[in-house]
This record gives sequence, C-alpha cells and structure tokens, in this order.
Amino acid sequence: MKKLAAALVAPLLLVGCATPTQPAATPPPSNASQSITGEVTVFAAASLTETFTQIGKDFQAANPGTKVKFNFGGSSALAQQIDQGAPADVFASASPTNMKQVTDTGAATGPVTFVRNKLQIAVGKGNPLKIASLADLVKPEVKLALCAEQVPCGAAAKKAFEAAKLTPKPVTLEQDVKATLTKVRLGEVDAALVYKTDVSAAANDVDGVDFPEAAQAINDYPIVTLTKAPNATGAKAFMDYVLSPAGRDVLTKAGFDVP
Repeated sequence: MKKLAAALVAPLLLVGCATPTQPAATPPPSNASQSITGEVTVFAAASLTETFTQIGKDFQAANPGTKVKFNFGGSSALAQQIDQGAPADVFASASPTNMKQVTDTGAATGPVTFVRNKLQIAVGKGNPLKIASLADLVKPEVKLALCAEQVPCGAAAKKAFEAAKLTPKPVTLEQDVKATLTKVRLGEVDAALVYKTDVSAAANDVDGVDFPEAAQAINDYPIVTLTKAPNATGAKAFMDYVLSPAGRDVLTKAGFDVP
C-alpha cells in the first residue's frame, strides 16, 4: 500500500511543480489606422472652390483635430508654385496637362481622375442678347471673356471653338475661371465660356447656355498627394475622402460628372 500511495503522489507533485502555460499575447492589428491630425494644405483648381470648401468642412467634422487650408487658383499657376517648392499636401487640377507639370518633376506620382466638367456659355440674367450658340459669341457686338489658353478652361474653350470652326475675339483673357465669370457678373462683358459648375454656383447672377461643341472639350480633373507633403497621412486621408461616396456626392450635386 505504501508503494502504491507513493506512486500516486509522485505524478501529482510533478504536476504541481510544472510551470503554468502563459496565454499568447494578442498581436496588434496589422491594419491599425494612423491618427489624422494637423493642417492639410490643398492646392485646387478655382472651379473646385465651392465643392472643396464644403468637402473640407465635412472632412474636418469627420476628423477632429484636422484643419484643411486651401489655395484655389488657375491649375497652371498652382502647378508652377508646387514645382517651385511651395509646401502643399494635395493637388487637384482641372486638367491632366497641368497635373503632368507636377508629375514630370517628380513632385507627385499616380494621380487619379476623380471628376469631369464641361463648358457652358455664361450670360447675364435673362440672357439680354439672346445668345444661343458659339456662333453668337463671335458677333462683333458681343463682348466675350475667355480664360487664358494655358488655363484649363481656356484650353477647353479653344477646343470648342475649333470644333465649331470659329475664331473668337475676346475682349479679355483671365487667369482662372472665377475671374472670367466675374466679368459677366459685373456686367463688363456680355458672355463668357466657363464650366457649367461655375454657372450653377453663380445662378443668382448669371444664366447658362448649353452648346453641342462642349462635348468635344470635356476636362478630366486629376487629384494626387504630393511627394514632399508636410502632412502625408492627412494628405492621403483627404484624397481618400474626396474619392469616397460622401465626397463624390458633394461634387455630383454641384454638376460634376464622375468618370
């Protein structure tokens, strides 16, 4: 009996002295999101003023601790500023041509087209001169404002007039689409060729006239995060927000087309 009792106790002692197994540590999630804070500087085409201002507010509300700062202007001028070293996180251009200015220097890679836009003829409320086509814009009595050719809206206008086989004689060439539209709003010209989204945004002051040649001059809008973005995390988050359903909803309601 003593031998049997000793045989039974021995394994119990071994079990009691064994080191207990430690539970495995839970690995951190591999896709843990980075905190989005600080200022995000966005260089954007003038025609995006209203929509991006709203998207900026929505982005800030969705990401407390962030602040979006905008620099709106002609895409060609913005591209030049970026290539000269102006600090920015995101660039949204109204034309692939001006985006190429930035990617060719290595200031950005992999732009994505996020919306498209087309031209309309902007006229004063009630269309006093009854302008109905591009042909009306080349009449000598019509004062016309256009964007300069290096600006996307100017390049698009050139394509439209070429498609109509017409040669315009504008009384002024402006450096961005907002400045061009302002000439109509102030009554300094009778008409201007601008984007339909800008006409819509200024609906209290101007009317828009569609014309068939606009289909020959549709502008793609690319967006990209910049290689030397001071806030790389914020830049990616803002671009992702623009491409999200929430961002595209703001853009399409303003009249932009989604590719």
